Amino acid sequence: MTTWMSNAAFGLFFVLAATGIFFFVCTRGALIVREFAGWAHESSHVYPIYSNMRLIKMVDYQPIISAILLFQYPHLVTKIVEGLKATDLRNKKVLVTSCAFGNVIPRVVEASLQSGADRILIADIIKNELVHAKSKLGEYAGKIQYIEDNATDMKSQEGSVDANVMFFLLHELPHELKSKALSEAGRMLKPGGKLYLGEFHKPELWVLRALSWTYFKVFEPLGLALWDSHDPMLLLEEMGGWKAERTTFFFGNFQIVTATKL
Repeated sequence: MTTWMSNAAFGLFFVLAATGIFFFVCTRGALIVREFAGWAHESSHVYPIYSNMRLIKMVDYQPIISAILLFQYPHLVTKIVEGLKATDLRNKKVLVTSCAFGNVIPRVVEASLQSGADRILIADIIKNELVHAKSKLGEYAGKIQYIEDNATDMKSQEGSVDANVMFFLLHELPHELKSKALSEAGRMLKPGGKLYLGEFHKPELWVLRALSWTYFKVFEPLGLALWDSHDPMLLLEEMGGWKAERTTFFFGNFQIVTATKL
């Protein structure tokens, strides 16, 4: 192997290792430290990468976010956007439960307003996430309300919205809070309202399954429960009162669940 090839291989290894260490420190590593320190708070399960403004701005770039989701991000968001565009939202309210990186929130807001929505509510337990989301939505300022609230115990009135978007939140929640988040999502919806849920899913190919299992074990172990015991479709079925369908992407690695409250 020539010197330049050796240097390139070493450089690539260094970049990948540094990236892995960075994300571990800012995700699971931080939770381990908090647990060891005995820090208990309603937001103690939230990674620093989603709460520290410097880290938020460092990571929230579309190419990075798309790469993390194996370049399926646009397809997942488009599925939700198409559902919103096909819904009559005239004079109705849409809720975004928990902010997410990338352009999902601007696209959801645009689609909702095109379908006639009167108001968009964006709720998150972390104030910095709301501030960051607001920076992306300047042109829609008059139509959006930002709410600092907990997705598992929301303060807003029951049956106050007609559509609810939850994009890659469940896999980060402790298991006992996953069901609570879905229950609250349903409580917020009016009968006939729709929940659009984006999440990871158990891959069909064994290679992808092995890679995903390793990723979750290292970085986000709470996400593995989505493969079986806390599959969102299973949780909704157990709750009752829902009609749900699932669309999977990239050999089953990701899913969009569209659920109608009966």
